Parts: sequence; structure tokens; C-alpha cells
Amino acid sequence: MTNLKFLLYFSTQYIRNIEADFPLNIMKIISSSLNRRSLIALLAAIAVAGVVEKISAADQKPVIPVIVKDTTSSYWQTVFAGARKAGKELNVEIRELGAQAESDVNGQISVLENAVSEKPAAIVISPTQFVALGKPIDEAAKKAIIIGIDSGADSKSFTAFLQTDNVQGGRVAADGLAAAIKAQYGKAEGDVALINFLAGVGSLQARDKGFKEQLAAKYPDLKLIAEKVADGQAVTGLNIMTDLITAYPNLRGVFSDALYIGQGAGQAISENKAGGRIKLVTFDSDQKLVKFLKDGTIAALVVQDPFRMGYEGVKTGLAASKGEKVEAVIDTGVTLITKENMDSPRSQELLNPKLK
Repeated sequence: MTNLKFLLYFSTQYIRNIEADFPLNIMKIISSSLNRRSLIALLAAIAVAGVVEKISAADQKPVIPVIVKDTTSSYWQTVFAGARKAGKELNVEIRELGAQAESDVNGQISVLENAVSEKPAAIVISPTQFVALGKPIDEAAKKAIIIGIDSGADSKSFTAFLQTDNVQGGRVAADGLAAAIKAQYGKAEGDVALINFLAGVGSLQARDKGFKEQLAAKYPDLKLIAEKVADGQAVTGLNIMTDLITAYPNLRGVFSDALYIGQGAGQAISENKAGGRIKLVTFDSDQKLVKFLKDGTIAALVVQDPFRMGYEGVKTGLAASKGEKVEAVIDTGVTLITKENMDSPRSQELLNPKLK
């Protein structure tokens, strides 16, 4: 029996049942409005619509929004690339969301609230600010699975968290800076400074903590003589680094804890031709920082694996949405890249990730 014949047969039988069960006065009302053939056609159409609706619901992809700090940054574009790869492999619809500046905390909160309202399978988010995103994430977690990446928040509502061990990343930065100063001056000693990209960001606070702890534990002859806090803009990094060069003629090294601040600091060192005497180590990478690394303006980059964060974040979110057990904390690692090892296969994989 064809599907159409079956539907017509089913509809005819359904009408007979209605006629048997419904009171006579109701059937008269129905009969006055529709003849028998029209009623069969109507019920057949309803049955077809129900089948189509069920098929559509079964074929619908799960949706996972990925909310980053700054959609314009190459670092976060790499996170999106990892998420897209996972989405393609796992048949998940990825929505790439976020504010256009890491300092736009309220913008990210609005994006999160809108994402929750769409009832996704899970949400992957990198909180812009530790304290400010705590309560919004708590509220979001009442309605959706929340997977954190990169930076923490004042919340215990994350189903899982994928991030660099940022304290360890700070230690790696201290080791890299000490090695660069020793190579230039013969000993790991002298004045060094720290530039913080933006106040109140959990990942940056952890990096700075690790850096200072490692200096104190392993390099007592390296003296931290200045700690500066920027406002999330590269131009501020340029100005701060220029002031440090002028104010501290014996300065031998600087650690900057994020991408944009590294760009500004690197530009200041380049413009002042100070790469020979001041060793700069910074977190993350883009083509500008890679160029600085190659020409000696920057001594080393502490590089995370944002592609893996995006990929594993989506994978973990989908697994959690299916009720599968997931690891609460996943360390995605850091790598110290210098001019000497920048052409190695692993370094190139991190410095030039495939974004398409």
C-alpha cells in the first residue's frame, strides 16, 4: 500500500470512528461544514504535516553557541576554527558569538543571556571578567550546560572547564625571560617589569601570579621593579613600554601577559631599537608578534592552544548534553616558542593554525 493510499485509508477509518463515538449533533455540525471527501483530504494533510514535523525534529542539529571575549582577535578566531571543525565532525550547529572588545563586559553578558534564551544543547564561553561574569553564568547554568574555556569566573556552575594552566604559563614565561637575559648578559640578573593587559581578568591574574612566584623561587637576582596595568588596548601597551624604557635605563626584561599588550610593547621596543638590551616575553601570538620574534624584537612567545580549546569545548558540551560523563578540568597546555625553535612542526602548528 502506498503512503498516500495508507493515509486515505487511515483517514476514512478515523472518520468512521468519529461517527461512531461522537454525538449526532456534533457530527451534523462537521458534516455541514465539510463533505466526506473534503474531511478525508483535511485529515490526510494533517497526518502528512505530523510526519514531516517529526522528521524535521529528528534531523535538526544540536546548537552550541561559542562565546568569546573579542570576535576581532586572531586568537579567538582560532578558537572559532577549532569549534567549527568539531561542529562539522559531530554534526553540531556552531554559533560564533562575542563582544568586539575584551573590555566590553556588559556586551558579553547580553550575548550570554540571548544564547540561553534559544535553549541550546550547551554553551561554550570564555568569561571576559572573573567577578562580573560570575552571577550571569550561575543564572545561565540553571537553563543550559555551561562549558568554560580559557578564563575563569566567580562561579561553580561550569559543567567542565578547558583552559591553559595559566599559573604554569606564568612560570614558563619567567623561565623564558630568565634564559633570554642570561643569554644576553651571562647571568639571569637585573631589573624586570610586568605589564598586565586588563585588571580583574582571572586568566591574566593567574599568569602574573605564576610569573612572580617563579621569579621569587628560581631567579632571586631578577628584581621586579615595576608592575603596570593597561586598559585592554594595544596603544596603551605601546605607551607603557615606552615609559618603562625611558624611566628604567637598566631594565633588562619585560613580561606582558596577553596578545594586544605584547603587540604594543613589541612596537615600542622596535621603535626604540631596544631589542638588544630589553628582552620581551609575551603571551599568545599573531603574525605581528611572529614577525617581532623572527627579527629579535621579542625574545619568546608563550603560546596556548586556542584551536584545541574550541574543538574540545564543543566536543565536551555535546557529550554533557547527552548525559555522558565529562572531565571537570582539562588542561590544554602551553609551549614556549623562541627564534630557535619557531620552525619546528609543533611550533608552526601553533603559530599558523588552519582557520578555514
